[in-house]
Amino acid sequence: MSEPALLTLTASGLYCPRGDFHIDPWAPTPRAVITHAHADHARPGSQQYLCARPGEAVLRRRLGDIALQTLDYGESLQIGDVRVSLHPAGHILGSAQVRLETGGQVAVVSGDYKTTFDATCVPFEPIRCHTFVTESTFGLPIYRWPDETTIFNGIRDWWHANQQEGRASLLFAYALGKAQRLLAGLDAEQGPIYCHGAVEAVNEVYRQSGVRLAETQRVGDEKRSAFADALIVAPPSAQRSPWVRRFGDYSSAFVSGWMRVRGARRRRAVDRGFVLSDHADWPGLLDAIRQTGANTVLVTHG
Repeated sequence: MSEPALLTLTASGLYCPRGDFHIDPWAPTPRAVITHAHADHARPGSQQYLCARPGEAVLRRRLGDIALQTLDYGESLQIGDVRVSLHPAGHILGSAQVRLETGGQVAVVSGDYKTTFDATCVPFEPIRCHTFVTESTFGLPIYRWPDETTIFNGIRDWWHANQQEGRASLLFAYALGKAQRLLAGLDAEQGPIYCHGAVEAVNEVYRQSGVRLAETQRVGDEKRSAFADALIVAPPSAQRSPWVRRFGDYSSAFVSGWMRVRGARRRRAVDRGFVLSDHADWPGLLDAIRQTGANTVLVTHG
């Protein structure tokens, strides 16, 4: 009788039969190995969780009081017939690729990853394997990221121009990962930086984990005049809420890899778009796949 496959797809998501666990399951399962704490990868309800130790605080922040085991990057654990280890994915704090080894075969599930520099997390680590499961969020040749320094300079210049006009600068970015990457690259010496409560809550977790961020304040009941020279970082969900009215006259911008597409800024109804992503661009995807040496590449999206 042949041995079961190392990886297979079930109604609950990607499953390892030889270890009896799921990776980033879509529904509650007995055992879930989590690549990172974003909501589309880490869902509540599973009986046991495993993640990389640097991601413990953000995962607990999202899922609460869960039965959680952690591994240092590169540390291995035997689960059933499979040797499991977690390796840096460079996506957000604590993000990991899952390496599975049994019977001389090695498979790696990437989760989400990027290959460019990010001061808030450990850089992506290429892992040699036979089978590589890669994300493909930006898997088209049009997606090529500009240098990070260029983007941060552009944000500073936009903020400065708004300060000269007495306008607040409202910057929309995802609350977990993207916002902290921005705050690690900006300086509060240019002006006060305020954050939406959802962003500031994650900032606290990052700081407690040793990540250095610019000094920030949670948006409270300040008068409109307090925001005239300020940068305000908020999640995209706040854009069409009454919350934004407190800032008076403001200029808005959205930070995302999707801003690389013509018309994306107009559809987002913002004044500026900055191309900065926590996912690999097209050359990054190809380079990461090439470095694995895998003879089987499986591609996921969404």
